[in-house]
Amino acid sequence: MAPSTVWEILKNAGAGPAPRRDGPGWAEFLRSQAQGILALDLFTAGLLNGARVHVLAVIERATRRVQILGATKHPAQARVVQQARNLLMDLADAGTRVKFMIHDRDASFTTAFDEVFAAAGTRIVRSAIQAPRMNSVMERWIGSCRSELPDRTRVWNQRHLMTVLREYEDFCNTHRPHRALKQAAPVRRLPDNVTDHDRFRVQRRDHADGVIHE
Repeated sequence: MAPSTVWEILKNAGAGPAPRRDGPGWAEFLRSQAQGILALDLFTAGLLNGARVHVLAVIERATRRVQILGATKHPAQARVVQQARNLLMDLADAGTRVKFMIHDRDASFTTAFDEVFAAAGTRIVRSAIQAPRMNSVMERWIGSCRSELPDRTRVWNQRHLMTVLREYEDFCNTHRPHRALKQAAPVRRLPDNVTDHDRFRVQRRDHADGVIHE
């Protein structure tokens, strides 16, 4: 049944639009809680021998800072849970408090994985099935990473993959501008009170053996 047909049936029956929910919408929730939200996901990258490696990455919603947590050919439960513990220890050392963790319904994110964050007072938010926009920041970063690095690079083995991913992580955090940050990079603020633009010269630097230009 087409949406227009449903609308006609409801209109003829005298049913008006559904009232607005009392709580905030998803976009409003993300904006209001951005300082305490982490988004996490697994994606795959191919090696030169045809093997597929699972990469676990996390991004801070407010600052857009990304972190590669690890890569493995077999994302066993024990390994993924340990990476969750390592992430929480890093966040605690940095003084970062996480209120919400967003991830999809991948089988690797087990109950034991969620319990690690729950024990630290973090609420798990699972994205709906076939709803990538619920974790749009993470999905967009994965798409950029794939198209700019693994899809254009001959990756010899897992160690080589982690080397180039670490370089890409550093590039994203220290150089890549974000509209949400007013064109600043996640860990690099824009210079203040810049008036003499003639003093600045554009310089290009290559990363990952020339695959990425900065």
